[in-house]
This record gives sequence, structure tokens and C-alpha cells, in this order.
Amino acid sequence: MTPSHDASRRLLLKGLFSAPLLPLTTSAAASALLAACGGGDGRSPVQSVRFIGMAAPSLANPAAMATTSVGSSLELRYADGSTRTQKLAYHAFFTTGDSVSDGQGGQVVAGGYFNISNQPILDTSVPGQTRQFFSDCPDGTSLLTVPGAQVAGVSGNPVFAVVQFEYTTRNLAGESEYGMLPSPIAVLTLDQNPATGELRLVKYSNVDTSSVNGLWITCGASLSPWGTHLSSEEYEPDATQASNAQLRGFSQNLYGDPAKANPYHYGHMPEVTVQPDGTGRISKHYCMGRISHELVQVMPDERTVLMGDDATSGGYFMFIADTARDLSAGTLYVAQLTAPLVSVDPAAAPTALKWIRLGHATSAEIRALVDGGITAADIMDVRTSDPGDARFTRITVSGRRNWVQLKTGMEKAAAFLETHRYAALVGGSLGFSKMEGTTVNIADKVMYSALSYCKDSMVATSSRHDDASRVSLSAALNAGAVMALPLDSGQADTSGLAIESSWVPVRLQALITGVDLASADDLGNLADASRIANPDNLKFSGKMRTLFIGEDSGLHVNNFLWAYNVDTKELARLLSVPAGAESTGLQAVDEINGWTYIMSNFQHPGDWESPLHDKVKPVLDPLVRASYRDRFGAAVGYLTSDGGLQL
Repeated sequence: MTPSHDASRRLLLKGLFSAPLLPLTTSAAASALLAACGGGDGRSPVQSVRFIGMAAPSLANPAAMATTSVGSSLELRYADGSTRTQKLAYHAFFTTGDSVSDGQGGQVVAGGYFNISNQPILDTSVPGQTRQFFSDCPDGTSLLTVPGAQVAGVSGNPVFAVVQFEYTTRNLAGESEYGMLPSPIAVLTLDQNPATGELRLVKYSNVDTSSVNGLWITCGASLSPWGTHLSSEEYEPDATQASNAQLRGFSQNLYGDPAKANPYHYGHMPEVTVQPDGTGRISKHYCMGRISHELVQVMPDERTVLMGDDATSGGYFMFIADTARDLSAGTLYVAQLTAPLVSVDPAAAPTALKWIRLGHATSAEIRALVDGGITAADIMDVRTSDPGDARFTRITVSGRRNWVQLKTGMEKAAAFLETHRYAALVGGSLGFSKMEGTTVNIADKVMYSALSYCKDSMVATSSRHDDASRVSLSAALNAGAVMALPLDSGQADTSGLAIESSWVPVRLQALITGVDLASADDLGNLADASRIANPDNLKFSGKMRTLFIGEDSGLHVNNFLWAYNVDTKELARLLSVPAGAESTGLQAVDEINGWTYIMSNFQHPGDWESPLHDKVKPVLDPLVRASYRDRFGAAVGYLTSDGGLQL
């Protein structure tokens, strides 16, 4: 999809959130504050917003199923009782594979891959068709501003977007490239039109990741309170495996040597700082746990970080930094359920959480261990079958049984380099499957967490289940759930030591769930299309009182972006991505220079699954191929409002 410059799509919600929106249940003090702030066009103050959802696309309009389609609206309700409704629309910066400006008179391939020497990685799989690899999987995105920014070509306000690319699905020969390429990450310099809010791409700058040994499968991301992009490295490579084909392929593409990449350099937390000239500087924090990082959320104290763990046999992890705005040193914790979680029904009673302290470390000391050549065998003895030795403890990692014995004095190394194994060993509740995005409702002190699928390790009858995890559903919920975790202060860890944070999750309860279908519907959906399925990206807007939910579903023919109002409990479908794609890159931006944006990408369009897409594939496949580079491309952009809105 190419960017639209139609004036009818120029943008969004001008001045809408210059003052906090009034929640439907709010205090008199908040009402007085809101009443003091009138709208920019002479209207009375905005009291609330409501998203009006769209119908799911159908084969009656195959073009809508094969592209990003938007038929939703935003209703503004004012203090005087009047309302105003604005249609929403999608605006793309580029489709991956496009040639875009590097800001220096040259061109660069959007989503293109680079090796450790910052040279393009080439796809040579089909003779005579050699080209640079580029990703069809844009993911985590952060829209932000930088004080004193100056970039040539910007005539309005300089705004930046950091975009990371998770993987590429296939090479030109059709062979899988999943996880075989070092994930690129780029800074987009955007020219914001002060009068319309429109964002126009001016410069694309690839971030040099050589100082952090490249990036491994970057998925969801978030914006820190201090304006940096917090990336991710999920599905950390298993350092106990003597031969890892994926890691060797990754190493070959990154270093030109299949044996050079060290698994312990991956599975950490990268952070990107945007410079005033539109370039990016990256660091990688080795002290936040080596887990399947998906999407982290920093709390308002700027120290507490709550983390998703997109794994089979995953857990809730928390990091508390020593110093605000500095993630290079701190203490790592894992949650322990105090009673078995036997239901993800929102009506079920909540389950209380305790927190186990795994250890304290600096990033520098853990990286020094890795650079010094530490191996898994130095840290613990790991067996994949029962050794019949009481010195070993049985745990479950990635849905598989391990028997482990910790080496003497290796607690810190285990906590930060073998985090999953160590957390299970000390009693953490590592029984969740596909725990994806996290976000926070600051006003209500609630964290939201996506469980994309509630199956496998979560189900008591599964071969991947472990009673020790205390996660024991009687049946799978394939469509998944969004969980709510109230946050509180005054907590102590399981050893009795005070946890120095006012933002500690204390309970766990389902907020909203999908609904599995007993049989496929007429289109092929395996989950109710009027409800969420397989929630992935989550972002919360405090000013809109809205939880945004992006899907990564193998149960919906098209994946959707949803808005859920936490006060009215109303769920609205905002956007549908191309069939076979997942909704990614979500970010709710309440205000930048008076304008509001909902960042939204998609990845791997036309990634057909059987039987889900059997009915639609013959019709949609040629349309998807025509729009998205024969299925090699995907869009990066944002959800906007037709005509703009000034208050």
C-alpha cells in the first residue's frame, strides 16, 4: 500500500486530548479540570470518546479482505451533550521493499537486512534474481519526538518513528527464512504538517546493531516514559543444544560464519535512543532476564518494568531498576501463583500472586560473563530424560521436560542467562502459553496482559502441562484472553524482603476472552468473528479510556484491531488487515503537537493456513500478491481520521 495524500485523509483529532478526557466514572475534581478546558473550535469540552466498530469484511467485497480496510468511526461526546462523529482511515508510510530516501541523497530498501558490517544481505536463492532481503514482518513501532531535532527536508514538525522488523517469511525460492536473518530496526524521520497532523516520510535510517551483536527476532515494542524505544528478542536460542540450525543460519547471515553467534547474546532487552538528526543509537540490557521478550511496559515510577514472555511454559516477570530511566542495573522477579489458575472466565475469582526474587545484576557484569565464554554446561547440568538422580529437579521448559542441577555458585548466571530454567527451578509459575503484549492503565493501577492462546502448558491434560506451574485449565481456550492484573504497593517477595515499587501485580483475572467455535463458520473462521481471537499487541490510552487489541490469530480469516472501552465494556472492531496477516506495530499516541495517532502495521499478508483459509484463498491470493509484492511486502502506518478534528 502506498501513502495517501488525499486531503480527506489528513489527520487526526487535532487538540482532542489537550486536557484529560472525563471517564464515565470519575471524580468531581476531574470534572472541574475538564470543564476548564474548552475545545479549539469553540465547542464545549470533550467528555468522552466512543469507537463505533465496523463489520468484518466478507467475500462480497474481496478487495476489503485482501487489503487493510477501515469502516469504523470515532464519536466525540461533549460536556453540553452534543456529539460529533468522524470516520477513521488508514495511512501507510511505505510497503516493505519500497525504495525510500536515506536523507542523504540516496535510497534504501525499506525493511532491508544488513550484516554485522552493515552491508546488505542478499537473497541469492534464485539464479538471476538476486536482491537484498527485506522483511514482510514489520512489528513494534514507537512514535516520538526529540528535543532540538533538526533534519533536512522537514518543513513542519520533526517527528520520529522507530520500527523493527521481526523476520522474513521466505526467500525467493519459497524456502523458510524464519529466524535466519538478524532483525533490522530503523528510525523514520516524519514531517508532521502542523495544520493537518499528516505525517510524511522524509528519511529512513537503519540502526547499526553491530555493537550489540545484531538482533534476534524483534517482535512487540513500547515507548519508555523517557522517550526511548524498548525493543524485544523473543524465543531465545537454547544454549544447551549442541547444534541449533536456526542459530547457525542466523550466524551465517550475520557474520558469514555459522559457528560465530553466541546464543547468550540473544534474548535480552534492546533499547534505541533517537538522535536529533534522525539516527538511532542502540544498547542491549543483559540484566532484565533472558526470556521470550515480547512487549514490556515501564510503570510511571520509571523503574518498574512488567514483561510479557511469549513462550510455551512462560511466566510473568518483573524488573525493578536501581535508578529511574536507567535499565542497566536492577532486580529481577518471577511471579508465583498462590493457588491453581483453573479458569480464564472473567466471572471467575481472581488468583493472587507472589513474587520470587531471582537476583540483582548489572548489564555489564552479565555481558562480561557472555563475552568471557560462559557456557550452559558451566551454569547447570541439563538432561532431557530422567537421570534417576535425586540431585536433579524436574522442570518444564518450552513445553518439554528437563532435569536440572545447578552448579555451585552459579545462581546469578542462571538467573540472567538461563532465566526460564532457573525461574522454574525456584518455584516460579511457568505454565502460561503465548503470553504476549503488556500495557498499563495508570489511573486505575491495572496491568493488562495478552494470552494469545490458552492451551498446551496451561491445560491440565496436555503432555506439556506441569502441575508445579499451578496453571491448570480443564480445557483449552484456543481464542485466548486478555488478563487484568491490579497493581499495588507495600509488597514483599517470598523471602520477606520489601519490593521497592508501588506497581507490583497482586492478582490475576481474565478481562475479555475470545470464543472458540465448535465448527468453522461459512467463511472459515474457527473463532467467533464478533469477539477477539488470539490477542497479541496491547496498548492502553488513559485519555480515551480504551484498551487497543491487535490480533495474531490462526482462527480468524482476517485479523482485526479492536478497541475495548474499560468503562462501558464496549468492544469495537477498528480495522481489518489483509487475510493471512497479523495486526502488529500497535501504539496509542494520545498527543504529539496537538494530534493523536494509533500506530498500526501488519505482517506476512497471504500467509495461508489450512483449513482456515481454504475457502477464501482461491479468490484472495491473486489480490494479495498484486498489492503486496507477491506476498513479500507489508505496510507500516497508522490509523487516522478522515478530514481531521480540531477542538
